[in-house]
Amino acid sequence: MSVQLLVAQVLLITLGLMGVAAARPELIVDHGGKAILAVAVTFLVARLKPRALLKLGTPFWGFTLLLLMLVLVIGVGTETSPGTRRWLNLGIRFQPSELAKLGLILQLASFFSRRGVQHKLLSATGMIFVTTLLVILEPDLGTSVLTFGLGIILMYAAGVRISNISGFLLSLGLVSIPFISLYLERHPYILERWFGHRNRDETLPTGLDQIGMAHRDLTFGGWWGHGPDGLRWDYFAAHTDMVVASVGFSTGLLGVVMLFFAYWLIVSSALQVAQLASRIRPMTPEVHGASILAIGCMFMIVGQAFVNLAVAAGIFPVTGVPLPLVSYGFSSMLTMSVALGVIHSALRHVREQLPQENSAADLMPLPADD
Repeated sequence: MSVQLLVAQVLLITLGLMGVAAARPELIVDHGGKAILAVAVTFLVARLKPRALLKLGTPFWGFTLLLLMLVLVIGVGTETSPGTRRWLNLGIRFQPSELAKLGLILQLASFFSRRGVQHKLLSATGMIFVTTLLVILEPDLGTSVLTFGLGIILMYAAGVRISNISGFLLSLGLVSIPFISLYLERHPYILERWFGHRNRDETLPTGLDQIGMAHRDLTFGGWWGHGPDGLRWDYFAAHTDMVVASVGFSTGLLGVVMLFFAYWLIVSSALQVAQLASRIRPMTPEVHGASILAIGCMFMIVGQAFVNLAVAAGIFPVTGVPLPLVSYGFSSMLTMSVALGVIHSALRHVREQLPQENSAADLMPLPADD
């Protein structure tokens, strides 16, 4: 297994424990137990070979689509958004859209590794469109944008030309204009949230809304933080969507820097898979699939982290997207831990397939006997 990926996971989970302890200390035991289980899942998935993961692609993707359709019928919302249907409560409460992102990664990696990328843009587009559409209907605009972006990254990682992707995006944008207007009319809260975010400084002179309180916690954290038991104000989602503020309050700037460092380690590991895979000739379908899996799982983790941190920084309006491996919530933590296990598996496989380079040529030859 990759040491730097393990370091990244342990760092993120530890910082998450500090943040949850500061915001909701009564949840620390529950969060810690789920974190241990998530690490165990990473170890189990890491033992699988990319071939097994690729074979699971189509059935797992189909299963996640079934869950997304089921959530539209019997799904439930939250206290803050009761009109949405994003969660299933089948003995355990979980969010199918988190599994759907992982299902899309496995499916597209399996599809491109088996069929190649020539003249396959239409089929891949259909897979991305169906998955994204079911998430949009919940409605969950933040997750649907991430899911769609994930599909585009996977196409690029598979080798689809950027000109083809650009043409696809332009065509889709033109076709979707009337549907976007209808969607926004049906869900007016999206525009209200967007314009409310842009005008938050005018409507809230003190700036102490959810984002303002998060900024205050980050500022009060200073260089080293006040620890998880420091005195702080309570505000909504301090242990989930705004957990970075709780981390900053507890551990200061040092903890936030370590947070960014951990996500950089994940990016570095996934890019290493792609770099090593490019050195293998001929590139087998399994190596190609492993490279796509690693890049897709990396984007799923780091792309979601970027959106969450942009919300906490006040750049984006509140979207309800958790911070991967840090926020309280088992659906996201479990899915992201599986994604880390997939990167472990892909990295191990491409290292095993690297050609054995003859290092003897680098040695100084011994002098010949007289």
